[in-house]
Amino acid sequence: MKCIGLYAKRTNPDAIKVAEELCLWLQARQVDVLVEEELGADIRAVNPTLTVSSAAADEIPARVECIVVLGGDGTLISVARSVGSRAVPILGVNLGSLGFLTEITLEELYPQMEMVLEGDFSISERIRLDCHIRRDGEDVAHYQVLNDVVINKGALARIVDIEIWVDKDYLTTFKADGLIISSPTGSTAYNMAAGGSIVYPGVKCLMITPICPHMLTNRPIIVSDSSVITVKMRFDNERVFCTADGQVGMALQGRDELEIKQAEVGTRLIKSATKNYFEVLRAKLRWGER
Repeated sequence: MKCIGLYAKRTNPDAIKVAEELCLWLQARQVDVLVEEELGADIRAVNPTLTVSSAAADEIPARVECIVVLGGDGTLISVARSVGSRAVPILGVNLGSLGFLTEITLEELYPQMEMVLEGDFSISERIRLDCHIRRDGEDVAHYQVLNDVVINKGALARIVDIEIWVDKDYLTTFKADGLIISSPTGSTAYNMAAGGSIVYPGVKCLMITPICPHMLTNRPIIVSDSSVITVKMRFDNERVFCTADGQVGMALQGRDELEIKQAEVGTRLIKSATKNYFEVLRAKLRWGER
């Protein structure tokens, strides 16, 4: 590889030092590094003698062959949105507390990077979700996300009615605190906390999970990844919000409609060379322990 992009969680002091060391390591191997502008300023503050190229965060994916993310899952999810529809592989290095998506540890970083430079790595192809929010027949927002789209009522709002259609077939009307539409990657996030299934990333499906449903018969359901899910809001004078990957979103109105389906291009995550998905599941979530 000739050029690698670098992002980091800048509020983590360790991330700046690791980023500086990684830049030096890559440059010693004649690999160009392109870092986001704010991170570049932080690196130069730590090491004024280090020359490193920088660019706006959303410009980097078009100019590199691979991206390294230093941080936690939230940082990786944010970078995945910047990558968008480009098929640039992402290597997530865990500097956070959980690190389910950023599965590479600091101890594994340089051995893994050696393999990346040699092209000796495997990719996990992850579904992304494409969400359009429509109001009075017109698009008012568009999000593409890695984990989930969440509809949630405000703290003082009442239970809301959320009408669900799958491929133009009526499914049900949830009476609940909210709703989660999740990809398999997001199955271990809010979906799992709300009682939804853990789904292996390679399974081609979408999940519909109500949040605190008022009816015992309202249970999560898994549908095909080719499905188009339409969510019709049915409420008056309530505070209800839509959030995408827990990071961006907007307030909804009582007759808004959401169309959610699989995005045409997914996210490509570089797999750990030392552990598989189930080992990560057991280590990070303590899955299967008694």
